Amino acid sequence: MDELKKYVQFAVKKKASDIHLIANAFPYIRVNGKLIAINKTLLSPQGVQKKAMGLLKQNQLKKLEVDGDVDVGVVVDGVGLRINIHKNSSGFGMAIRVIPTKIPTPEELNFHETMAQIPEYENGLVIVSGATGTGKSTTLASIIEQMNQTSKRHIITLEDPIEYRFKDKESLIEQRQLGLDFSSFPQGLRHVLRQDPDVIMIGEMRDQESIALALTAAETGHLVLSTLHAPNAPEVVERIVNVFEGIAQQQILIQLSATLRMVVAQKLLPKKDGGLIAAREVLVTTSAIQNAIRQNNLATLRSAVQTGKKHGMISMDRAVEELEAKKLI
Repeated sequence: MDELKKYVQFAVKKKASDIHLIANAFPYIRVNGKLIAINKTLLSPQGVQKKAMGLLKQNQLKKLEVDGDVDVGVVVDGVGLRINIHKNSSGFGMAIRVIPTKIPTPEELNFHETMAQIPEYENGLVIVSGATGTGKSTTLASIIEQMNQTSKRHIITLEDPIEYRFKDKESLIEQRQLGLDFSSFPQGLRHVLRQDPDVIMIGEMRDQESIALALTAAETGHLVLSTLHAPNAPEVVERIVNVFEGIAQQQILIQLSATLRMVVAQKLLPKKDGGLIAAREVLVTTSAIQNAIRQNNLATLRSAVQTGKKHGMISMDRAVEELEAKKLI
């Protein structure tokens, strides 16, 4: 743990987003999207395995043995880490995401102005999408912290693993971790509805059952926040719908049209002065979009985003153009 602590301290000093410790490879950090070797000493398979095994509980060790990888959230030297421990041809590898101790504000994350509505929603479904590593969890954490500062709500998060740690302010926040506090997202979602939540944050909608339960939660008066891997806002809707077939798909179209409030799709771009900044596409549900979803006319969503400025929408192309105009990228 002492050596891991040194790597974490070095990563924080260099403002790195990730640390990679792989058997028979140099230790690396990722700074502004680029990998940089910490030193030129190869990590021994035994050393990496010892570090990895020291972080895992018995049930996590079993999952690693069966699945070949496991996610774990830990705090080292006061720094939150999201660690993926996995097997590879050399032994074990550790991909470590460094979680900032301070939750960034909407201003620091360059939120689109329309996103200021999200903490005020009382019910419905809000989805943040993008590729892995584009800051979806950070965006959700910032939204939740805004609620925490401004409203009295019971907020329950279902995470894999827990990343940002919230401290109760105006709201009561419970954070639950997959594999430790609940066995699966569908199981966690089924039980969370009995815990009197106002807001439910689901780390990721991974399968048909978790999507259906999330929509049911939104339909019954809760605000549900979640993430999905999709490159743009219209494709988020398409992916949700296409998970289902036949009569089930018809039911999902009705539920989604009634509950979807906003989709935010984001990607990170290099800033002019160093670092990264998010460009965000925003789809806001209007009556026209509700009708398009209900009728499964999803091909019209792209043009609706492109022409929906008066409703607070913005396409990814225009979001990038605005960042260029502000000389941020």
